Order: sequence, then structure tokens, then C-alpha cells
Amino acid sequence: MPEADKTALLEDWSARVLAAPSVDHVDASVFAMQEHTFYADLAGTVTTQKRVRIEPEVTAVGLGPDGGFETMRTLAPPTGRGWEFVAGSANGGARAWDWDRELAELPDLLAERLAAPSVEAGRYDLVVDPTNLWLTIHESIGHATELDRALGYEANYAGTSFATFDKLGSLQYGSPLMHVTGDRTVEHGLATIGWDDEGVEGQQFDLVRDGVLVGFQLDRAMAHLKGFERSNGCAYGDSALHVPIQRMANVSLQPVADGPDLDALLAGVDDGLYVVGDKSWSIDMQRYNFQFTGQRFYRIRNGRLAGQVKDAAYQANTTEFWGSMSAVGGPSTYYDGGAFNCGKGQPGQTAAVTHGCPVARFDQVNILNTLQEAGR
Repeated sequence: MPEADKTALLEDWSARVLAAPSVDHVDASVFAMQEHTFYADLAGTVTTQKRVRIEPEVTAVGLGPDGGFETMRTLAPPTGRGWEFVAGSANGGARAWDWDRELAELPDLLAERLAAPSVEAGRYDLVVDPTNLWLTIHESIGHATELDRALGYEANYAGTSFATFDKLGSLQYGSPLMHVTGDRTVEHGLATIGWDDEGVEGQQFDLVRDGVLVGFQLDRAMAHLKGFERSNGCAYGDSALHVPIQRMANVSLQPVADGPDLDALLAGVDDGLYVVGDKSWSIDMQRYNFQFTGQRFYRIRNGRLAGQVKDAAYQANTTEFWGSMSAVGGPSTYYDGGAFNCGKGQPGQTAAVTHGCPVARFDQVNILNTLQEAGR
């Protein structure tokens, strides 16, 4: 793609958003890469593969009357696609995101956030949109089920895991509705491969089934160490200069085949919050105690959305949070989020990973007022 075409698209996006009176500044960016890998080993495996990834993002900034500011960011995920994801026709199949609609909505969403009241801390039923839930999956399930971490091999840098090997098959990770898979084959997944960097073919496997921990992510060394029959294809080195280490698959919460849509989930909540889009996050070194914010929080009253609130974060521990999951959406609510910048290892390596999930409801989750917390 010519550099001028890329720049022109970002200029157009920026101008559209900045034209609104509620927007004082805008950032627009696209990260894109192609990764070409040639692999050969003494067992006779020889592979060549190319992976293409793109991450578009627009953030609008608005100044409040008190001199403070708020931001609102697009929800389009990073994905294993090319330039067609941002430049193709919205109805043409290649581009799976309606950029025109989202860019048009961004200023009004920001204006509503600027005028929104501060949330009242307490316990609420929480409906979590998949645009937010993917990050909670990444931090509290994806990292926690890496076997090298669970065995202590990452303790010096990336941390360990509360989901230790002795709990395999017995740990009640969450509610019986919880079915989480690792998948190196999903279409357009950021961690999707034909073969991993130890020559193991990509595959899908269960991590949590019926709410119980039933599997770990494995490379060859970890599989051999703990007596597994084989690796499930989770070795990756981010360059030829780095030794491949165990890295995350596309870890996803599966929808319920006949599960509800968003409106049906909201209808079951008398007094709660609905969170959309990821923002800041914090989790301990064992992937257990955490808190997450979002791009926007909405009050739910009597089954209907009742406007945005701000300064909200949800707080829990991993098994408490997933144990409180009382409803899981159907396939129509499914979304693939993800990140380019998952870090691990010494020397440090970076990997990209997708996390799919439907909308889900969690009962009586602790909500913090971040403004009040910051003043303590």
C-alpha cells in the first residue's frame, strides 16, 4: 500500500471526528505487519508461512468545563487481515467493521461521557459487552492457563498462576455456563498459525469446560515435563533471534447455542451497569485479584439503558467473577477482540492474540468509583 494512501485515510478519519464541537483532539493510527517464517527441524518438518495483522484505532479527546478531559475510542479490534479491513466496502465481506457508522457516533458518545454523572460505588449486576470482556479473558484466563507460568517458569518476570497443575480437573474456575477454548486455527485470529515454532500443527483444545479447569496451553517442553501426550501448538518466538517459548493461543469464551441477545440480557437486570470497550486494567501476579475499566459504562434500570456514568471500574477475583456469570449470550453477540502487544519472557518477546466472546451477565459485582479511590 502506498504511504500516501494510508496517510490520506487517517487524515480523513481525523477530520471527520474533529469536526464535531465536543472533540478537541483526535489520534488516529494503524499498525500493520506481515510476518514471514521459514521453519525446519531434524524431524523432517519444513514449513513456510505468512501471517498478516492490522490494528486500526481512533481516539477522540474532549475537554470538560472544569479543565479535565475524557476520551472515547473506536471498538474495532486488531485482526489477522490486511488493508481491506479499513479500506474495503462495509458490505463487501472483506471489511467486517462499519467505520463510517462508528466514526459518526464517536463525538456524541464522547459528549455524553463528558456530561455523565459519576458512578455510585457498590454492587451491581454487570452486563459485559464482548468489546470489554475479551481483555478480562486475556488477563484472568489466558495467562492463568499457560502451563509454564503455572509451574513457576515465568515467576521472575511475567508472574505465576493461581491455577496450578494440581488443580487440573478439579478447580471450579467459574459457573457451569463457562466453556473456554484455546484455538490456533480460528479464521483471522492473531495467534492463528499453520504450524507453531516447534513444528506442531495448529489445533483447538478445551481449557475450561462446564466451569472446571480441564486443560493448559502447552509447548513441547511443558507437555513432556508433566506427562501430556503431546504439545497443543503453543510455541512462538517473535524473531529468528529469540528462542521460541510457550505463548498464548486464541483463548475464547464460547457462546451458548441458543443463548440470549443483548436486549434479552439487559431485560433481566433491574438495577445494574453495562460496560462497553476496554480501557485500563490491573491484575496481580497470580492472575487472581483484578480490576478493569471501560470505554463507557451505562446504567441499567428496569431492563433498559439509562445513560452513561463515568469513573467506574469493576473489581473481583478470578473465580468469584467467573462464578457469578449467570447468563451467556448466543452466537449473534460474538466478537473477536485482541491485542498486538502481549509481553512475556526474558529477553522480552511480544505476541499478538485474539480473544472471542459473547456478551455475558455477572451478578452482584463490586463497582469502584475511580475518582474517589484516587483521592484516598
